[in-house]
Amino acid sequence: MARLELHTVSKAFGTVLAADRLSLAVEPGEIVAVFGPSGSGKTVLLRMIAGMFEPDEGDILVGGRSVVGAPPERRGIGMAFQNFALFPHMTARQNIASGLRGRAADVAARVQAISRLLKIEHVLDHTPRELSNGQKQRTALARALIGSPDVLLLDDPLRNVDAKLRYEMRLELPNLLRRGSASVLYVTQDYREAMAIADRIAVLIDGRLEQVALPEEIYARPASVAVARLFGDPSINLAEVTLSAEHGALSALISGARVHLGAAGAEPPTGPCWLGVRPEHLTISLSASEDAIPGRILAVTPIHEKAVLLLRLTDGTEWLAALPSDAPYAASDDTIFVRFAPETALLFDRSTGLRIALSHRRQAA
Repeated sequence: MARLELHTVSKAFGTVLAADRLSLAVEPGEIVAVFGPSGSGKTVLLRMIAGMFEPDEGDILVGGRSVVGAPPERRGIGMAFQNFALFPHMTARQNIASGLRGRAADVAARVQAISRLLKIEHVLDHTPRELSNGQKQRTALARALIGSPDVLLLDDPLRNVDAKLRYEMRLELPNLLRRGSASVLYVTQDYREAMAIADRIAVLIDGRLEQVALPEEIYARPASVAVARLFGDPSINLAEVTLSAEHGALSALISGARVHLGAAGAEPPTGPCWLGVRPEHLTISLSASEDAIPGRILAVTPIHEKAVLLLRLTDGTEWLAALPSDAPYAASDDTIFVRFAPETALLFDRSTGLRIALSHRRQAA
């Protein structure tokens, strides 16, 4: 059992700062997903921990011991690469067992067990050129898991797996990873995967950790507009507003409609704000009422269990609503009225993008 710790780790390539004073701790047996858009520094972070790059500043500790400067093979770290990195002259069986030592029968049993879990036991005697990308990915994952490392680094391990198997692996992989006691850092560009697999999510944007928290907290209480936009499909709706506080009530003008946001605190925010509402928190009706924002439906897209409506408010702002597929709603080009519960709204400072925590209100859970 070994704790992974990053202390103000930085790495630059010329003028590009790929890692900006990153600090993070991963406990033994914990899965932390590093999630962010392409180019945010996720793979650079893994490669610094694995020893392929050395940080320009800061320290990396495994089990309380600094591994900066140590060769990769002495760091107690297992890694599954995004590009597989399989030995082309070896079979899948040999690739998986390549780092193991011990009795041949014990090694064979361990290879068979991990292969069965990852559903590749039928291709163990195939070379990499005979494997599909998904089979190559799972072979690389099996090789990383089988050595029971102190720290396990997974670089988008399900990226090349087909949709059905990817869904199954999201359910099975957390249990598989928790059977050991490794500290797991799991890189992904899929927010659903991060939320399904991880105990905590570290959101990395432009080389900086924007937020590290439980999956449900990041979704319900994102630290910034940038984080809020990364989670959710469809993405969060935003409107630029200026808050008003009258008679103890907080409100905002959205597309000409005065929308109440709950009780005002002693010092309500001043200046322009972003108001964010997730599409699933919107309701649509044909009748006007207090707090209803007028608009019309531009398009309706059925997506399995839900229907996504593209709406245009009267000021030209376009929002998205996600409704159950069997929910009644108007046809395209019909005039409608949009509502949302005050506690589902998120507020962000317009200049900094940071979420404004209103202690007197319960934010959406």
